[in-house]
Amino acid sequence: MDTTFIARLGFTIGDVNRLYRREFDRRAAPLGLTRVQWRTLRRLGREEGMTQIELAEGLELAPIAVGRVLDRLEKAGFIERRPDPKDRRCWRLYLGAGSTQVTVAVDAIATGLVEELFRDVSQADLEATARVMATLKQRLGGASPRAATHHEI
Repeated sequence: MDTTFIARLGFTIGDVNRLYRREFDRRAAPLGLTRVQWRTLRRLGREEGMTQIELAEGLELAPIAVGRVLDRLEKAGFIERRPDPKDRRCWRLYLGAGSTQVTVAVDAIATGLVEELFRDVSQADLEATARVMATLKQRLGGASPRAATHHEI
């Protein structure tokens, strides 16, 4: 195994991730959301009803930091905190009525960016890349290997 090539590949993966997020942030800037805010909305859109602790774990942030983000999103009408029927100390998180327009816009940005980036890449190359990335993710302690979608970004 060529360790120099593998090292360069590792740096390239990191660079692509950083550049992708930077471009997404640039395109999302007119929405007036920070990265952690739009990531929070996307995460809740996939899994409504989670707790603040579960959300913080998923976003890899401290619960107190997520609490401040949630306060701002709740004030803007983007999320709702509802009492947990089984644990009165706990609140469950749901998308608010005000989130629909912004989440549709975030999804449109993601779809447009993915389509632009992968426009000339063959399906076979995409599938091979997805398999390799899923394997790496699993080896690093992530979810079981499966192909990722742009909705998981």
